[in-house]
Amino acid sequence: MKLKKLSLRLRIFLAMIFLVLVASILITMVSVFQYKEETEDYHKQRLERKETAVKRHISFVIQETSFEVKTEKIPFIFREEIYKIATTHDLPLIIYDLDGQLLKSSKASLTQDSIQSCLNSHVLNALVNTVEHRFVEKRKVGEETYQSSYTYITDQKSKPIAILNLPLLENDDFLAKELNEFLERIALAYLFMLLTAIILAYILSKYITRSLKTISDKINETRLERRNQKIEIESATVEIATLVESYNSMIDELEESAVKLATSEREQAWREMAKQVAHEIKNPLTPMRLSVQSFQRKFDPTDENIHQKVDEYSKTLIQQIDIMSSIASAFSNFAKMPAQKNEMLNVVEIVNLSLDIFNEDYIDFSSNKEEIIAKFDRTQLIRVVTNLIKNGIQSIPKDRTPKIIVRVLEDGEDVKITVSDNGIGISEENQLKIFEPKFTTKSSGMGLGLAMVKNIMETYNGSITFTTEMGSGTIFTVTFPKE
Repeated sequence: MKLKKLSLRLRIFLAMIFLVLVASILITMVSVFQYKEETEDYHKQRLERKETAVKRHISFVIQETSFEVKTEKIPFIFREEIYKIATTHDLPLIIYDLDGQLLKSSKASLTQDSIQSCLNSHVLNALVNTVEHRFVEKRKVGEETYQSSYTYITDQKSKPIAILNLPLLENDDFLAKELNEFLERIALAYLFMLLTAIILAYILSKYITRSLKTISDKINETRLERRNQKIEIESATVEIATLVESYNSMIDELEESAVKLATSEREQAWREMAKQVAHEIKNPLTPMRLSVQSFQRKFDPTDENIHQKVDEYSKTLIQQIDIMSSIASAFSNFAKMPAQKNEMLNVVEIVNLSLDIFNEDYIDFSSNKEEIIAKFDRTQLIRVVTNLIKNGIQSIPKDRTPKIIVRVLEDGEDVKITVSDNGIGISEENQLKIFEPKFTTKSSGMGLGLAMVKNIMETYNGSITFTTEMGSGTIFTVTFPKE
């Protein structure tokens, strides 16, 4: 699971738990490191104390001896005393001459690995070249670790006469026991702290994201086609309050823009329809005017055919008046309008041309023939196709990848055009009203698009049908004869 796909609440919760775990691990690591440092310091200081005490004891022996104090006499001086010193200080002693050769040892039973008969050159060099004339090294004998110190034994005049080696066994049993006890206690403390952190993290993350959840729910419920409620949150932080204020301001602007847009579209639609109706009304007015003018010029009360001419003029005027009445009724009821122009068209070419208006990659077009000739008004055909495609696009939710499929088919003496979308579909309650004028589920438009398509198709003795599935999409099919 990718982190960016997790909810903010879960991310806050995991972050807080992660910080507690990291802090616990770091504290444990620091504690163990501190233990190791203290252990090393303990052994170092212990060796130094032992060394100081042993050297003091050796100095006392040298002062009390009756032998001449020099390197050759060291085995005789410490023949018995070396065992007393080792027993007193609970530490084995090994004495070498200044060339590194073994002179005397307090423990004859030491194995060859644990006692060197001759010191290495690096030990001798360290004793000679260091200011302290002291060298300490660690040695591993079996599973035991010894910390050995090398220093000079001097006579009363501080002249070096031998090299003293003190191998101190590093016994960490009691320190390791203390560390284990400490780790057990801190593990219990961390477990309690982790459980407490989980509870606090859950409460805090819920508290922090509660306001954001409210805002998120409101944003998800926001719809352009209906009135949206504003968000009201009490005791919000400055950031949340700013976000809420911005959302409420956006809602006001959105509603205002929706009203203006709907008003503008309706006005534009009615303006276009008024132009079309005016154009259609002008067509019968011209022959009516000519008929009246002709009647006015040729009127002769003495003409024996006057009644016949009056009847002809009356029939002409009545015919044109009927046409105007038909246009007025058509506009009033949004019935079929007179076709502006009928021409033989290549339906495939015109439909393909209509798609250029949208210029979208998700619109797919195909035809079972390259050329399908039919009698239709070019503008009206484009209007039919564009209305159906626009209706399909508007039905697709924003969170879904749009897909519009347009097909042109020659079916015997008929032409079929299908427009399918992957929108939300048409609910059962709206299916009976979908072609009604002024019916719309959108906040913009007059609800005349599908009604206009239906009227145009009926004008050409055609039809429009649809099949729909909620959540999957709708397929509109228009059918009209080729002639």
